Amino acid sequence: MTSQLPATCWVIHDGAAGNRRQARALAEALELPIREWSLRAHGLAKLLAPRNFPGAATAFGDEFANTLRHAPPALAIGCGRIAALATRQARAAGVPSVQILDPRIRTSHWDVVIAPEHDGLSGANVITMVGSLNSVDVAWLGRAREQFPALGALARPRTAVLLGGPTRATRFDRSALESLLDTLDVWLARDGGSALICGSPRSPAEWAGLVRDRYRGEGHLVWMDQCDGDNPYPGVLAWADRIIVSPDSANMISEACATAAPVFVAAPDRATGRIQSFIQSLQSRGRVRALGRDYAPFDAVPLDETRRIAALVRERLSLR
Repeated sequence: MTSQLPATCWVIHDGAAGNRRQARALAEALELPIREWSLRAHGLAKLLAPRNFPGAATAFGDEFANTLRHAPPALAIGCGRIAALATRQARAAGVPSVQILDPRIRTSHWDVVIAPEHDGLSGANVITMVGSLNSVDVAWLGRAREQFPALGALARPRTAVLLGGPTRATRFDRSALESLLDTLDVWLARDGGSALICGSPRSPAEWAGLVRDRYRGEGHLVWMDQCDGDNPYPGVLAWADRIIVSPDSANMISEACATAAPVFVAAPDRATGRIQSFIQSLQSRGRVRALGRDYAPFDAVPLDETRRIAALVRERLSLR
């Protein structure tokens, strides 16, 4: 027998943009009304989550603890290590709970754990995904085009460039950035069109001036930080004919791959560990290619992991 869809779904995260996006995307794909909790952890909770410890029941303050006790949701979805303690508490209180990302302890503390396949996590209640969950689909892209109509007036082909920055696992430094931009210039000189360049909080501050000086006023779009106005990232994804993305962010690569544009990963050999495995998986599927100066378009099928995962969660939890 299946149950009615939950009256309320808690979306739980630690305020990090990537964690929030994934938890909300799943709840939205399940078409559930949402109450969102952005939780801060201190002391032992910050150190030990999602493990239990003395005082863990009130680690997130009285409001969360009292609401869970007296007005619990019908479903809890969390993303990230801090949220995993909260979703673990929710399940202990009888709330069906879904945890996104490897909690680093036994998965039996949750009803469903969703983890990237490149994490290598397995178990009876584990669902693996390619990359990360996001809200990018045909409807989302359509709304983004309506929100940013001016980008549609830029010359085609429109080449989106999504920039992250260096991490411990990915040595995407200034030399790699300059190589990417040199390749972009070759494409623009040969094919015409325009560049739509978006930085991110991970992009080093000194990159902003370099990119602005190189492309501002040339019929292109440059957004590196709030100094450039409102972030046009949704519109950049929506209007792109082709996308170049730096190799450091699984979230950013996943969102690019959720469009119908061919995706090219810059300097994929600079990635190591799990992010390297993720990029290699997408290459083997034919969804991305390594960036090179000899541009060759290819047919791209959007990566629709969020809807696929939502259907599996609905089945596992007997929701209709």
